[in-house]
Amino acid sequence: MQKADSLMALGNYSKAIELYKTHENPTTVNQKIASAYEAIGNYNQAAQYYQFAINNQPENTLLNYQYGKLLSKIKKYPEAKTVFSDLVNKDPKNPNFLFELGLLYEKTNDTLTLPTFQEVFKLDNNHQKAIFKIARNHLVKRRHDSVSFYVDNGLKTYPENLELISLKAQNYYWLQQYENAINWFEKLIDLGESSQQIHEMLSFAFKENYDYDLAIKQLEIALKYDPKNADNLFRVGQYYHKLSDNENAEKYMNAALLLMDQPLDKEYRELAVVYNFQKKYAEAIQVLNKSIKENPDNEYTHFILAYTKETYYADLQSKIEVYNKYLEKFPNGQFKPMVERRMADLKKEQFLEEN
Repeated sequence: MQKADSLMALGNYSKAIELYKTHENPTTVNQKIASAYEAIGNYNQAAQYYQFAINNQPENTLLNYQYGKLLSKIKKYPEAKTVFSDLVNKDPKNPNFLFELGLLYEKTNDTLTLPTFQEVFKLDNNHQKAIFKIARNHLVKRRHDSVSFYVDNGLKTYPENLELISLKAQNYYWLQQYENAINWFEKLIDLGESSQQIHEMLSFAFKENYDYDLAIKQLEIALKYDPKNADNLFRVGQYYHKLSDNENAEKYMNAALLLMDQPLDKEYRELAVVYNFQKKYAEAIQVLNKSIKENPDNEYTHFILAYTKETYYADLQSKIEVYNKYLEKFPNGQFKPMVERRMADLKKEQFLEEN
């Protein structure tokens, strides 16, 4: 027994099992054999030996608790619920038995999930895991005041609980209180947390505060998790455009467009605007034609194309023809008054030039 226990303590579980099975009274070591099998991942054997042990010690609370946890791990949820329900009935003041039962309700989408976690909180208002479960449920349902109540309660006793800090940051984010959201997301990052979602949400918060440099920085970190995320690439391009850095805007937007497999008329149109800011009118016309190919009936794209061609062409008659072509396609379009005024100016300029 001493040698087997020593092997068990050192993690040599298979050898320990061999020795335990040679014990003169094996029923006394069934629990240890079960633990060893669980440690090496042989869960079926572990469950069998837990059952052997429970048959001999049916009132052993710890043994039943370990068995229930194993059943939950191997997704035998009905059996696990029975075990933990019995434990709760025997000791209704034990918050952890109730919490484990709540986890089983959660895994089986039972309506008792939230009420069970709330009962855990009543028994122990410092139970960090229960607090997280309750607060997250409220966040999903956008019950912002309830999220704040539970999160703040948990952070009083454990100020560096990363899960609760994340919920607090997200709660401010969905409340559109972006300055507060930024502070809590940055606290999360300072504590070593990093994920694509964290940096995407932080980037959006910076963007809403018109801090495009920091918005770009956070999206570039997010892109390290998913370098081919076309949406994030395009957003970086948009933010560079806001900073009047149209060279980088062009680079990121083009990279995004190469990856997108959906109608791209809007994205091509935005890239054309970037080209126009750089006075790259030929390139703008090219991508606007691509935009029209993606969505031939978008009047706004046709209007931008007409405007770009007018700027690009030197000949006044060619400029006028551009707008004539637009009016032929959209005789009652929303930009008709603007186009007619511009055509009148061009014709007047043409008349003066000719005379």
